[in-house]
Amino acid sequence: MNAHLQPSEDVSIEGDKQSHTTPPARLLRLPEVMDRVGLKRSAIYQRMSEGRFPKSRSIGPKCAVWVEAEINEWIQAVARNPSCADP
Repeated sequence: MNAHLQPSEDVSIEGDKQSHTTPPARLLRLPEVMDRVGLKRSAIYQRMSEGRFPKSRSIGPKCAVWVEAEINEWIQAVARNPSCADP
């Protein structure tokens, strides 16, 4: 049995428009934000009030979300300069 896969003739890598587009924007709820950044709820809200963390958006009563791209940018900024995440 041959385990090597052969590319299909009807698949074109050059013509794949999805490989050049950005993924759709996602909104994250607090538990996922906490998992991604390694901070507890109180630390996230404290940093938000100090302007050191992306602001949440209210999309309804008792429903706050964060824009995934903003969280990713914050994570990258901390990775480049860890002092920006200090309390």
